[in-house]
Amino acid sequence: MMTWASAGARLAESFPGFLGAGWVRSGPDSREWHMLYRFVDAGALAGWEGSSERRWWLHGAPGTVREVATERRTGIEGWFDAAQGSVVGPAPTGAPARWRQMLVIFSVFLPLSLLVNVTLGAALAALVPLVVRVAVVTTVMTPVMTYLALPWATRRLQWFLDAEPAPWRRRR
Repeated sequence: MMTWASAGARLAESFPGFLGAGWVRSGPDSREWHMLYRFVDAGALAGWEGSSERRWWLHGAPGTVREVATERRTGIEGWFDAAQGSVVGPAPTGAPARWRQMLVIFSVFLPLSLLVNVTLGAALAALVPLVVRVAVVTTVMTPVMTYLALPWATRRLQWFLDAEPAPWRRRR
């Protein structure tokens, strides 16, 4: 099983946008394994998931392996959860420090919040009560933060979240 799992990770590694892979078991005696892999964006992930190499690899263990469910996560959520079960393969680095997560979220939330409040909030100020105005601004901001701003910031600031040197300070 380990040989087959490692082969899958090596195959995924050869695809553009690959960021990492690992394996998790539900428990030390469990026969159930989960593959975790990460790509730079949805297009790169689709390239791997739709590839003939992945199909070939998945069919390389008939009767032993079956794809049961797929779960996709983007941006900050999910990547910082504590691992459950036994980790197999390269050890994950763990969640970034909470203060680093907070600073990334704050660095995105503050300017967007100011922008939306200065534009939409100001336009609504004379028309609707404060509670309605806050509800509208929150309704606009939540999907923007969840699906656009935080995933974008997470990709750009991954070096900071991982406590690595800034890209412009790395040795070449």
